[in-house]
Amino acid sequence: MNETLKVLETRRSCRNFKPDMVKEEDLQAILRAGTYAATGMGKQSPIIIAVTDKKLRDEIMEENRKIGGWDEGFDPFYGAPVIFIVLAKKDVITHVYDGSLVMGNLMNAAESLGVASIWIHRAKEEFESDFGKNILKKLGIEGEYEGIGHCALGYAAESAKEPAPRKENYVYYCK
Repeated sequence: MNETLKVLETRRSCRNFKPDMVKEEDLQAILRAGTYAATGMGKQSPIIIAVTDKKLRDEIMEENRKIGGWDEGFDPFYGAPVIFIVLAKKDVITHVYDGSLVMGNLMNAAESLGVASIWIHRAKEEFESDFGKNILKKLGIEGEYEGIGHCALGYAAESAKEPAPRKENYVYYCK
């Protein structure tokens, strides 16, 4: 089977990460793949914030936990040591789709390198709040951005589960 198709069929969301940091060259390759996602009219509306700093990672985790309404001590990033946050410019009509394609590229590139991933939501709420706006300000990012998602990355602590069977009537042909 073609390697790309194999990655697309075998990637699973990871909900139990080892604490080990992902190799820098792998992180750079994953980020590069994210920047090559298709975007509406080629506008490249998304940006990626790569968080490897444990202190900031934990602050973002705590904010995400609060937004999600979970009890103290719960980690909505499942222990992943790296978080790539995808945001996209609100004034670009395709921004949500553009950012979603970036997320897909990040997760599939990670899988191809043996790095586990999961898409975690609530980036929209984080970056509509002062918490997120302060992160953007500290990074010198100006403009109106919407949080699309967090791509939590790391090495899986356990093997991925088998895929669920594909549902019937997934595809309809018009020949």
